[in-house]
Amino acid sequence: MIRDITLGQYYPTDSVLHRLDPRVKLCGTMVYVISLFLFQSFTGYIVATVFLVSMIALSHVPVKFMFRGLKAIIFILIFTGILNAFLTPGRELVSFWKITITIEGVRLAAFLVLRIIYLIIGSSIMTLTTTPSNLTDGLEKSLGWLKIFRIPVHEIAMMMSIALTFIPVLVEETDRIIKAQQARGADFESGNIIRRAKAMIPILVPLFVSAFRRANDLAVAMEARCYHGGDGRTKMRPLKYAARDYIAYLVLLGYLAAIIAVGIIF
Repeated sequence: MIRDITLGQYYPTDSVLHRLDPRVKLCGTMVYVISLFLFQSFTGYIVATVFLVSMIALSHVPVKFMFRGLKAIIFILIFTGILNAFLTPGRELVSFWKITITIEGVRLAAFLVLRIIYLIIGSSIMTLTTTPSNLTDGLEKSLGWLKIFRIPVHEIAMMMSIALTFIPVLVEETDRIIKAQQARGADFESGNIIRRAKAMIPILVPLFVSAFRRANDLAVAMEARCYHGGDGRTKMRPLKYAARDYIAYLVLLGYLAAIIAVGIIF
């Protein structure tokens, strides 16, 4: 389960999405996430599905690897679907004891589960096709206008990039600690919920200690290199838009226009 978390991981390969400017991918991710809330019809989900499948194909990331990240939220998906299916009023579909499942509830549950799945996969595509350094540069460039209000844009972008970088590191560390505890006879599978929660303490304590140690080492390394933020710093590879980036923006505009049209018509 721990190794199934793909958010924050980078998948190195050569594809159209990997070569895009990170600002385009940030904008595309934001547009796609917002678009999922602009429609409530089946037609809208068809348009969103076609767009998502196209992006997955263009990324050259294996489908199994991309969908592996959904295993970590399977409980949330099931809980969301059951809750909406049982508590949404409408026309009765199935009724037993004091529980009634409605047609509107099943429809809403299916749409919400799909929306969560699309949110996770859509966000994962950005991190899987963008290195942390490029993501930092893209965030800093995209939010550069906030410097007018004296907001530390570079520091915010750096913190987000470090957080994403640490996700796979902490996942690997957690997996190592679990295997070490299991080798010592620890049992994380049997017992009720309370017992399982208590069994997680030998994992969480060394994990927090390791996380704080890594954070301290990173801070010392940055201080030793006289790191002082984004003022006056230059880039080894400055971000520049290419023809493919402008084409990507046009594709995004076309997709957003299609979603808005679906929301108005249907």
